[in-house]
Amino acid sequence: MKEYGVNEIRNIGLVSHQSGGKTTMAEGMLYAAGVTTRMGTIDDGTTTSDYRSDEIERKISIGATLLNVEWKKNKINILDLPGYQDFIGEVKCGLRVTDLAVVLLNSTAGVEVGTELAWDILEEYSTPRIFTVNLLDREHSRFEKVLGQAKEAYGHAVVAVQFPVTEGETFNAVIDLLRMKKLTFESDNSGKYKVEDIPAEFKDKADEMRNALIEQIAESDDEILEKYFDSGELSEDEIVKGLKAGIINRTIFPVLCTAANKNYGVASLMDFIVQYGPSPQDMPVLEVNDAQENTFEISADPNSPFCGLVFKTLSEMHVGELSLLRVFSGKIESGNDVMNTSRKNSEKIGTIYTLQGKNRKELSSLGAGDIGALVKLKDTHTTNTLADKKRLAVLPGIEFPEPVVQLAVSPKAKGDEEKIGTGLHTLNEIDPSFTVTVDPELKQTVIAGQGELHLSIIIQRLKERYGVDVDQKRPKIPYRETITGKADEKYRHKKQTGGAGQFGEVWMRIEPMSRGEGFEFESQIVGGAIPSVFIPSIEKGVKQILEEGAIAGYRIVDVKCIVYDGKYHPVDSKDIAFQIAGREVFKMCIKNAKPNLLEPIYEVQVKCPEEYMGDVMGDMSSRRGKILGMEAEGRFQVVKAQVPLAELFNYATTLRSITQGRATHTRSFSHYDPVPKELEQKIIEESQEEE
Repeated sequence: MKEYGVNEIRNIGLVSHQSGGKTTMAEGMLYAAGVTTRMGTIDDGTTTSDYRSDEIERKISIGATLLNVEWKKNKINILDLPGYQDFIGEVKCGLRVTDLAVVLLNSTAGVEVGTELAWDILEEYSTPRIFTVNLLDREHSRFEKVLGQAKEAYGHAVVAVQFPVTEGETFNAVIDLLRMKKLTFESDNSGKYKVEDIPAEFKDKADEMRNALIEQIAESDDEILEKYFDSGELSEDEIVKGLKAGIINRTIFPVLCTAANKNYGVASLMDFIVQYGPSPQDMPVLEVNDAQENTFEISADPNSPFCGLVFKTLSEMHVGELSLLRVFSGKIESGNDVMNTSRKNSEKIGTIYTLQGKNRKELSSLGAGDIGALVKLKDTHTTNTLADKKRLAVLPGIEFPEPVVQLAVSPKAKGDEEKIGTGLHTLNEIDPSFTVTVDPELKQTVIAGQGELHLSIIIQRLKERYGVDVDQKRPKIPYRETITGKADEKYRHKKQTGGAGQFGEVWMRIEPMSRGEGFEFESQIVGGAIPSVFIPSIEKGVKQILEEGAIAGYRIVDVKCIVYDGKYHPVDSKDIAFQIAGREVFKMCIKNAKPNLLEPIYEVQVKCPEEYMGDVMGDMSSRRGKILGMEAEGRFQVVKAQVPLAELFNYATTLRSITQGRATHTRSFSHYDPVPKELEQKIIEESQEEE
């Protein structure tokens, strides 16, 4: 297969809100470049990137998919990334290794909450980006309105490089402000277009919009700006140089026009990417550390020592695990011995592939700036760095968002526990935005992810790949028990069984501590009422009840326990006797010290369009939520609230329903608060029934 120089590679990620047309755009690119002989469709399940059975069934992208085309003698690596918030981890993985994001805006909906999510990730990674207003062949398309929304959200750096001649069903041409030509698209899905003179009726508008574009380009480079001030115009070379610099520096966010389902504008978009998009060589050098925390720089130099990042792990039938790798410097070849600097183990490189969705082509090597797949690495996972042993670089990894949905799972069939554990562990290695926790306190296996759909996919894959089915339950809530008053009790443990007996008497008082202080044990024994050797036995007994609970089976917190008197027997007193006495007297004290239950409170942030604010806040209130405040963020409102964890089950689904999928939320643990008295008794009764 042809080898490409670093300056002949473009790495792009397609991002948008759900149903923005990313997969169809990728399909159009493949068809226009001659990779495929027909454009597949999502409805027919025939697209190259949505090839997994769950994607075909649900008609959405679930995983990041790697594709590539050759265009104008350049290689474009394309990462088709999901739009659903449930799969935001896949978006983070893909954008970590792209040099240019293509942000698709729906021509009828404009800037949506999924756009904002992708934008936040792009800001985190400082990734250059361009826009395309897609679906311009739809009824009610409004290019000018969407362009205005983008400017309002992302500033004056947003500037059109094309505008449509007509919109809606008649859309088939754009005015290109860089070429100052009309591009008319062929109606055969080929992506081809004719270049014509601008019709007279569009000349004034084109001149005005081009002037705005040229001014923005001039501002991207001091030398070009000076030339522009002097002459009032720029040469073709200066426009190319300035526009490319502006995209890389993120002082220009160009806006193009497409209707991907008809393949209109897709070829001209690829022309733009090849001419103005950054190659890996154009990107700033990376500052990295080695294992000894020495800092040095790496760049996309094919002659430097090898360094690459595994940004995604795939598990494919009949192949096993594939590690998707972006090479940041040097070159990797089959047979190389390299170091996994994240895990500090060596790896021998086997077969290297280039991917076209599920289809693979073998490569002998993968060079600087390129993206490919490695097969059957022994212990390398998502976010790991592979490096030449001469330079043990550790690249910055990928930070995944906190899960927002939890589900408890248990095996349907006896004996499947080990299979489920292995399967969930492997699925977590493949998708770190999903977590699995075996909670010893609640005696449950809890899986957590970015939404109900995310967890549904995990359970489906567990069944398909590992042949195990699970029961799904609402996770137990980790309530806490505490006290609001003081108590003073004594307990004598006496047992006589013919031989040596057991004897221990403990006098104890307890008092509440401030929230979050935990537990404190103190001995005030004087005069040897209880020998010092038995004090730890009493504490051990108390700690058993701390874990088991005294009123509802939950961990006890924020209690001070003072042992101040007692009795012992020189023969019958022993460790077990004082453990039992300590346990029982502590339990008595708790029950008499005005105990109550505490529940975990989470801070929830919801980002949504303003028209859904009332519904979101009303739903929050119905969940015993306390609204902390609201603030504007671009075109969206952010509602902050504190909500009991017990009320957040299925919240992601409800939120999607009440906002038509246009809101997102995050949550994080805040603190514990007392459970309202009317709910406390119900929780205690349910706990006792379970026992």
